[in-house]
Amino acid sequence: MKRQKRDKLTRAHAKGYQAGISGRSKENCPFQQNDARSQWLGGWREAVEDRHLGLGVK
Repeated sequence: MKRQKRDKLTRAHAKGYQAGISGRSKENCPFQQNDARSQWLGGWREAVEDRHLGLGVK
């Protein structure tokens, strides 16, 4: 049975989270489409909040 790829919006959110948790700027968003961009930024915001709470890469 083939594995299904995660949909693009879920991947965009995950990539944004990874960028935010590692301290990268939100200006580095690689997406141009509004939906994917907003998902990426949502993930980035979540990660920044988590970093402020002390959950992050050390």
